Amino acid sequence: MLTRKDFISDIPVKWCAGCWNFIILSQLQNTFANIWIPKENIVVVSGIWCAWRLPYYMDTYWFHTIHWRAPTIATWIKLTKPELQTWVLTGDWDGLSIGWNHLYHAMRKNIWLKIVMLNNQIYALTKWQVSPTSQVWSVTKTTPLGSIDNPINPIKFAIWAECAFVARSIDTEISLTQEILDRAVKSDSTVFIEILQKCVTFEVSGVNQIRDRELKEELILRIRNWEPLIYWKNKDKWIVIENFKPKIISFNPENIPENIVIYDETNDELAYIISNLNYPEFPIPVWIFKTSNRTSYEKNYNDELKRNNIKDKSLKEILYDYEVIDI
Repeated sequence: MLTRKDFISDIPVKWCAGCWNFIILSQLQNTFANIWIPKENIVVVSGIWCAWRLPYYMDTYWFHTIHWRAPTIATWIKLTKPELQTWVLTGDWDGLSIGWNHLYHAMRKNIWLKIVMLNNQIYALTKWQVSPTSQVWSVTKTTPLGSIDNPINPIKFAIWAECAFVARSIDTEISLTQEILDRAVKSDSTVFIEILQKCVTFEVSGVNQIRDRELKEELILRIRNWEPLIYWKNKDKWIVIENFKPKIISFNPENIPENIVIYDETNDELAYIISNLNYPEFPIPVWIFKTSNRTSYEKNYNDELKRNNIKDKSLKEILYDYEVIDI
């Protein structure tokens, strides 16, 4: 039986003191220990960003790619070695800047990947520039007067891309993150998990409010399948949808309204509406937004090869297997 220690490599872990990457690394190692498959059947792929070293600290197969290309390399791995459980670790600028198209197509095709995006809403590795997910009026080196750009909502993006499994957690919600990771392992479709994270060195304000112990119950909506969308300290506020628009209603906890919205994670339209909830007008929704049972791309791909009796070719055969035409 494998334990977390079996997935700890001998490479010293190097991040800023107090970085939440240390916690997320431990959670991923715990998750891998509970998969119940040989660790040589696990591969971790990353691009370039603050936690690009994370695969180095996993005692598994890993592939450190170039900027923004992790989903593409992971797709190649999954198509050629479908038996490998393939994880992609990315960040908000690595995955949603130049790399957004690679991320989009992996989700659209439904490659059987486990994609984890650590979103600290800042370009931290390059020392504090505005990110595609930075909140409006975020002050950075490239936006000294405050960002006026409209930020990307990663969850909304993933649902729009028809990703089969979409979830969000927060770095401080350790048990919630572990639950989501453990649930993601069981999915046989594309998984996308956003973890909202605070950068301890280049801090931005967008994440701070929802991490506050006293305020988080007022600012976080924990969505659960087949449960009502209730939040606030006394659980006396709920989300209702009228004409496809969300609305906050207060009620007496002892007398729950009959028409309260019950969340259904298989309802794509409901997931898309809830993904639009943004602070400060609404609480930030976390947990699993949607799941579906779409057949993975690589299964269809390999089934097609079998149907047509197509066998793998060597590199030499591929390079020389063409007809030379004299002109």
